[in-house]
Amino acid sequence: MPALFALVGLFLTFLILAITALIVRGNHNESSNTKGLKLPPGSMGWPVIGDTIPFRKEHKCISLGDYLEGRVQKYGKIFRTHLFGHPTVVSTDAELNRFVFMNDEKLFEPFFPKSVADILGEHSMLVITGDIHRSVKSLASSFLGVPRLRNYFLKDIEQFITEAFNTWEDDVPFPIKEQTSKVTFKLIVKNILSMKPEDPRSEEMWKLFATFMKGLVAIPIDLPITKRGKAVRARKRILAIIKEMMEERIHKKEAGTDEIGDADILGYCLENSKQDAEQFGDLMLGILFGGHETSATAMTMSVYFLSDCPRAVEQLREEYQQIASKKKQRGEPAALTWEDYRQMEFSQCVISETLRLGNIIKTVHRRAKVDIQFKGYDIPRGWQVIPILTASHLDSEVYEKPLIFNPWRWQEALPAGNTARLDNYMPFGLGLRNCAGLELAKMEMVIFLYHFVLNFDWKMLNADPPVVSSIPEFTNGLPITVRRLSPVQAN
Repeated sequence: MPALFALVGLFLTFLILAITALIVRGNHNESSNTKGLKLPPGSMGWPVIGDTIPFRKEHKCISLGDYLEGRVQKYGKIFRTHLFGHPTVVSTDAELNRFVFMNDEKLFEPFFPKSVADILGEHSMLVITGDIHRSVKSLASSFLGVPRLRNYFLKDIEQFITEAFNTWEDDVPFPIKEQTSKVTFKLIVKNILSMKPEDPRSEEMWKLFATFMKGLVAIPIDLPITKRGKAVRARKRILAIIKEMMEERIHKKEAGTDEIGDADILGYCLENSKQDAEQFGDLMLGILFGGHETSATAMTMSVYFLSDCPRAVEQLREEYQQIASKKKQRGEPAALTWEDYRQMEFSQCVISETLRLGNIIKTVHRRAKVDIQFKGYDIPRGWQVIPILTASHLDSEVYEKPLIFNPWRWQEALPAGNTARLDNYMPFGLGLRNCAGLELAKMEMVIFLYHFVLNFDWKMLNADPPVVSSIPEFTNGLPITVRRLSPVQAN
């Protein structure tokens, strides 16, 4: 027993020394390169952890949250603190947020928390920089360009959506988020890996990715029972499946039996890049995250906001009925065409407003590559910079009555010389590192709404507002009931 107490005492001594060293190091890192600079106002929070815990506290998506609101009230729209182990400038200023995006690679570089960067993978498009990023971004943008959206994705999106809708029963409650997630997942794995829903690996990947997402921003303790530990193992298995399918495709190409060619991203990359299995796996995991989870959340957000805006539902339904009626009069198949999609103008307004108010991406993480001055403040080289995109979208100086869901604001002509509404709209980012799949995401949302609004009335069963810590979510998956208005068709 004395030996045990001695061991505990020794451990506590080392722990205290380690914490003291971190505090000294943290204070040194903050002050060593800031002498004589005019830093933004603020405080560095608690020793070691800074303000990370209150910054990460869950709050409604349609708000900045208590922490940011309190800091903005006390210090202004630009303030300094200490987050994720680093001295940080936090920006709720729309102009600085835009400045950061428009100077990506030149003045700023990606700087995710190490725990997030590690699980995304060192070759993830969200993490890589410079020429490598430009090459991978070009590859992804080419594959997700208009020709493929028109000729491949549109048909697939409609097929998976209508298949899901045909399983719904009137007045039977279900979480709509689960349905949108399954639709977007099927779409992405088909176009990444030509993986069909009946492939056993598809169901396994679906479950693995759900586990991965739960641990993406969890406390970074890698144990078998923790979310982080489970996510690490899920990532490993996902990459093993991707590698297995990559090797199968290479063997088929060598044998001359590959019938898919460049119709999926795997084939496209094999023909247009020299990525190895690890690089390709990280790329695919990033596309899964961006093209599946965020799109599913955005679709669910649209249902949430429209549930309290019957006027918008009515106008959408009129738009869709006109398209469906004209197709029928011309004797055309019920399936949507690219031209039909391009005619859905009010739908685009609903999508823009959903993304503005829903704030699918709350923040981005950057690091200053050089000393920077902005609005009289100095941002030292090496400091983390976190633009709060929510703040840009909820700024009353940019958007009139910003907390109101108002899709008609996107039909209003911009005042002469005033482009603030467009300049500060950044749900997909801006500049060199904007989302390569933004047009795909918008098309998914529009086609989903076309079939959903045209064919169903619905009702939310209880209040389930979207909340966010790092990634928006619906606590209960947004339970709804539906009542069918007409059979869902797409053929």
